[in-house]
Order: sequence, then C-alpha cells, then structure tokens
Amino acid sequence: MQLSIQKLHPEAKLPMRATPDSAGYDLYALCETPITLEPGQIIKIPTGIAVAPDRRDVVLCIFPRSGLSSRYGITLINSVGLVDSDYRGELQIPLVNHGSAPFVVESGMRIAQLVVFPILTPTLQEVPLLDATVRGTSGFGATGLS
Repeated sequence: MQLSIQKLHPEAKLPMRATPDSAGYDLYALCETPITLEPGQIIKIPTGIAVAPDRRDVVLCIFPRSGLSSRYGITLINSVGLVDSDYRGELQIPLVNHGSAPFVVESGMRIAQLVVFPILTPTLQEVPLLDATVRGTSGFGATGLS
C-alpha cells in the first residue's frame, strides 16, 4: 500500500514513524507563529499536508500523542479523528487543552499520529429482532469493575 502526501506549504513536514516498529506516523504542526492553547480552548492546528491512500478500503485515523495527553492534558477534541479515503483537503488537528496551564504549539512540533486501518462495509439488513446473548441489553458498566 502507498500513502501519497502532498505538501501544501514548502515548510510542511512529512509524517514520520519515530521507530521502525511504530504503528503511527507523527503529524507535525505548521503554524506561522506559535499558537497558545489556553485551558479549555479548542484550536484546529494546520499540518500543511494532504494525503491520498491508493486504496479505498482503508481509513486514516488520527490519534492523540500519549506524551502530550499525560503530561500537559493536550489531546484531540474528538478523541480519534476519522479521515475517509476520498478526503483530499489539508489535515487539521483539533486540539483541546484539558490541562490547567496554557500550552504553546510551535511549528514542527509533533501533535498527533496517523494510523491506517482496513475497513469493512457490510450490507445492512433490517430485522424484526436481534439474536439473544448472555449480556442482552445490559449497557454501560454491565460487567463491573473487577
């Protein structure tokens, strides 16, 4: 599989895996000046790139970086970003500051990671009743804490 990357700005950095066994490709901020993300604030951070997978049966998922989340409370507002295989616009990363202090995003900073997954698109079928299971309709917390 190939993922084509278009630089929309000459200063944009291509996604890169930190180690040979990394699942995700780091995505880098591209901002003209540093952007201060105040506590509780949401800002879409540009990356300066657009992407195109050579297959239509994949989805590109954007995940937060664990270090930013655990150290500073910086994460994605939607937990995981979902990029359809036919989207060709700039990847923008909607960061939120759940921390207690302002956080400064600078150009070239690793702000998220991109992971490619295969997808299934099943045929949907309406039925009058679903099959029974042991769990049934027991929802949130049904299996307890321990």
